[in-house]
Amino acid sequence: MALGALSLDSDFLAVCYIAAFVLFILGIRQGTSPTTARRGNMIAAVGMAIAVAATLATDVIGNWGIILSAIGVGTAVGWVVSSRVAMTDMPQMVALYNGLGGGAVALIAWSEFRHIADIGDIYDLEVFIPILFSMVVGSISFWGSNIAFGKLQGILPQRSVSLPGQQFINAILLLGLITACVVMAIDNESPPEGLFVACLIAAALLGNFFVLPIGGADMPVVISLLNAFTGLAAAAAGFSLDNTALIVGGTLVGSSGTILTMEMATAMNRSVGNVLFAGFGGAPAATGGAGEERPYRSIGAQDAAIALAYADSVVIVPGYGLAVAQAQHAVAEMADELERRGVEVRYAIHPVAGRMPGHMNVLLAEADVDYEKLIEMDD
Repeated sequence: MALGALSLDSDFLAVCYIAAFVLFILGIRQGTSPTTARRGNMIAAVGMAIAVAATLATDVIGNWGIILSAIGVGTAVGWVVSSRVAMTDMPQMVALYNGLGGGAVALIAWSEFRHIADIGDIYDLEVFIPILFSMVVGSISFWGSNIAFGKLQGILPQRSVSLPGQQFINAILLLGLITACVVMAIDNESPPEGLFVACLIAAALLGNFFVLPIGGADMPVVISLLNAFTGLAAAAAGFSLDNTALIVGGTLVGSSGTILTMEMATAMNRSVGNVLFAGFGGAPAATGGAGEERPYRSIGAQDAAIALAYADSVVIVPGYGLAVAQAQHAVAEMADELERRGVEVRYAIHPVAGRMPGHMNVLLAEADVDYEKLIEMDD
């Protein structure tokens, strides 16, 4: 039974959505700097709360018992798990949450497919094509994110795992998915549900086979790419449901995830084509000037201490080892001691240091390192 008071064409609903979208954009903008990222996260969360509340207030929402139970369980589980996760485990948590989003979108697509069949309506292509897109991409994102979670958590081997003829298998699955979706779109009066479910399964296999060959070092890129997939799938689901909040929110996630993927590929001296088609975890594509070797000197702990004591300026480049060892506090204490001796200390942050973008920034902030001391590698 529907209890909402707002119609889908209500002006007040439109105003609520516009307010939510403005907060989304402001939140993303604030997230571009470590000094404002926490505030940006809260602003975006308020925007999402407005969008969800406005949607639940519409007159087409029913089954309130199921909705409220799901919100209660999801809130409780999310709150407990997120508050207990260690910072070094945050990348796999992000992968898991992203996968849940993709899985939810795939299930929404299946639900909408069955709903149209139950009411005996014709599958209009302007609705059916987004349903098919969100089903395929959402399923790929869900299963791919689960593999990424397993690799980061240590449940699955972090090395590249592939089957003989892996690329051929992926190509066959992708071609089969495209063909099946075209067949269902052509037979849009009564597309078989069995074929729809087969596409869900094939997309699940493709998601697994797509991420399994990826080595652990490339996980930041794959998480970002799957995040973009989830956003695009959510936007497509918004078109099928005629929900403006899903369209705009999904588009923002998809576009930002795509931009981040491109930025990280560049930071790793990899072209996007190399990342997408040459396989993750392989050798970086050669780029002009990228192979230049510069002199360096390996020293022990005692020699390092002497060099630091006589230095005028020190630049610390944190990496994954710092995250695993939880050494950010020890590094901050060392930096404080150097500054008391008059040494200038700064931190150079590589875009893909750690296991996800921004990982090093968060760890250093946890150790109360001043944001002004953090510089990008290009600076």
